[in-house]
Amino acid sequence: MKKLIIFATVVSLVSLGGCAAMLRQAPSIGDPVDIVQQKMGTPTAIYGAGNDRILEYATGPMGQQTFMARIGPDGRLVSYEQVLTSEKFATIKIDEATREDVLRAVGKPAETSRVGFRDYEVWSYRYKEAGVWNSLMHVHFDQQGIVRQMMNGPDPMYEPRDRFGW
Repeated sequence: MKKLIIFATVVSLVSLGGCAAMLRQAPSIGDPVDIVQQKMGTPTAIYGAGNDRILEYATGPMGQQTFMARIGPDGRLVSYEQVLTSEKFATIKIDEATREDVLRAVGKPAETSRVGFRDYEVWSYRYKEAGVWNSLMHVHFDQQGIVRQMMNGPDPMYEPRDRFGW
């Protein structure tokens, strides 16, 4: 019974966090940056400089969505999208993309780790593969900060049997 109460509490908290994110009003293309921030709140990160920049709105480390608001040189919203998708991960070029490229494409990772065998730094992102499956995308960087490998698989956080011993 205690395990069921813990599980129900975790599910409730995650659901409430998701509801809070949905209460935000999405910005409109052409909105000035101050209106974007008024609608979305303080960004979790900002990439770029001046008015030509990207505002990150991450829901991590447990969330499966990160929204990027691209601000043009005129200080207005050029695009706004949810970037933790299979399609967006597919734009990251192995053997070419850098850490900065990955940050600008999909934002900060939910988790970081290392693979000692190749001395890779690994950034992991929670997302819904094909909009359905709870997944983790692992982006592997070499010592020079170049993407050398990407792998995805199921997200163990969403497997209650494994977490609670059921």
